[in-house]
Amino acid sequence: MIMIDKIAWISIKDGKVLGARSKGKETYYFPGGKREVGESDIETLVREIEEELTVQIDKESVQFFGTFEAQADGKASGETVRMTCYTGDYTGELAPAAEIDEIAWLDEKDRDRISAVSQLVFDQIYS
Repeated sequence: MIMIDKIAWISIKDGKVLGARSKGKETYYFPGGKREVGESDIETLVREIEEELTVQIDKESVQFFGTFEAQADGKASGETVRMTCYTGDYTGELAPAAEIDEIAWLDEKDRDRISAVSQLVFDQIYS
C-alpha cells in the first residue's frame, strides 16, 4: 500500500473554507503539501503556504485540526493520502503562486469540486 503524507492548512472565513486548484486540474484541495526531509509539520505548513499562496503563517497561532485518510485523487486504487490539517492565522495578501492556478472560498455546495480526503474535512467542518 502506498501512503502519501500531506500537511494542509484549513482557513475558514465567513463559514467558507479556502481551497486551491493546481494548474491543469479541476479538483480543489486544501493548500499545503509534502514535507521535505527533516521538516516538522509546522515547518512544512509554513513553507508550503508561503510558496503556494504568498502569505506567512503565524507559527504561534497554529492549531491541530485533524488527520484524515482517503483514496488519493487520480491515483491507483489502494493509494491513499493521509492529510494532517492545521488552522492558523496569516499575514500578507492571499494570491495563487507556484503550481496554484486559482484559490476560492468553498462551502457545502462545493462538495463535488473537492478531493475525497477534503470531503472528510468538510464533514468535520459542516457537521
